[in-house]
Amino acid sequence: MAWLIGNAKTTYTHHSSPVTLTPKSPQDKDKLSFSKLVQSSIPPCHLNPFLFNGHLQTMYTAMKAAGPPIHYKRHIFESTHSVYPGQFTVDFVVPPTNPPHTPDPTLPERTTFFTEAEFQELASDDKTPMLICLHGLTGGSHEIYLREMIAPMVKAGWAACVVNGRGCALAKITTPYLFSPRSTWDLRQLVSYLGTIFPNRPLFGVGCSMGANILTNYVGEEGEKCKLKAAVAISNPWNLELCNAIMKRSWLGMEVYHRAFGKSIKVVYERNKEVMLTHERLDAEKTPAEVKACRYLWDFDR
Repeated sequence: MAWLIGNAKTTYTHHSSPVTLTPKSPQDKDKLSFSKLVQSSIPPCHLNPFLFNGHLQTMYTAMKAAGPPIHYKRHIFESTHSVYPGQFTVDFVVPPTNPPHTPDPTLPERTTFFTEAEFQELASDDKTPMLICLHGLTGGSHEIYLREMIAPMVKAGWAACVVNGRGCALAKITTPYLFSPRSTWDLRQLVSYLGTIFPNRPLFGVGCSMGANILTNYVGEEGEKCKLKAAVAISNPWNLELCNAIMKRSWLGMEVYHRAFGKSIKVVYERNKEVMLTHERLDAEKTPAEVKACRYLWDFDR
C-alpha cells in the first residue's frame, strides 16, 4: 500500500563527528548536531507512484505544466578575471510587472533587462536572506526545477538570483569562453558584489547538477573565507570522469542523456559561433564541420 501513495524512504549520511550547533534561544541550552537538524527539517517524501525512478522523473519535467511564473530582471556583468574576461549575466527575481511586459525574443520568458537607473537602486541595507542559484548544463534561470525551488523561497520572504552560465539562457558571449564545472570565477565575482550592495543580507547558495559541481568547487576554493552562510548541492556529479564512464555503459546513458546534452551544448555553440571561432586554438574552417558531426556530449568536449 505504501507504493500506491508514493511513500519513499529517505536516508541520511554524514561525517562520523557531525558539526554541532548552539541554539540562539536561551531556553534551548542543549547543543544540536547539524545532521539531526537536517533530518528534523526535511518533511517525508511522497512521490508520484508512476514516476518510480529518476529517469521517469527527469522525463516528466519535459512534459508537465510550465511551473511557477517567476519573473526576472537581467544585468550583464563585465568579468574582472584576468584570465577569463568577457561578460556574464545574472537574473534577479522581481515582482511581476503591471502591465505585463512585452516578450523579448532575445531573452527567456518573463525576463527583462534592468535599466541602468533600476540597477543602481538595487542596493539595500535590509537583512533579507538571499539565495544564489546555479543551473545545470546548458540550462538557465528559466528552467522549471529552479523556478519550483525559487517560488516557495520568495513566498517566504527571501530574495533570489540566478547566475547564468556563459552563453546560456540566450545570453551572448563576448569572448570565446563558455563554462565548465571549474568555472567558479563568475560566481565569486557575484558573491563579492552582492556582499557590497547588500552588506546585511545573509547569502546562501544552491546548485543543481553541473551548477552543484561549480558551487562545491567554489566553496572548496574559498575555504574559511567563503561568504556563503550555507550551500546546497543537488544531484551533484561529484566525479565527472566516473559519471561520464557510467553514462557510456548503457543505451539510455548514451542515446538519451549524452545525446541530449550534446545537442544542448551545440545549440549554445551555434548561438555564439562567431565569437567562439575567434579562439586561437580553433580552426575557423574545420571546427564548424567537426561540431556539426558531434552526436554526444563527450564528442563536443573532445
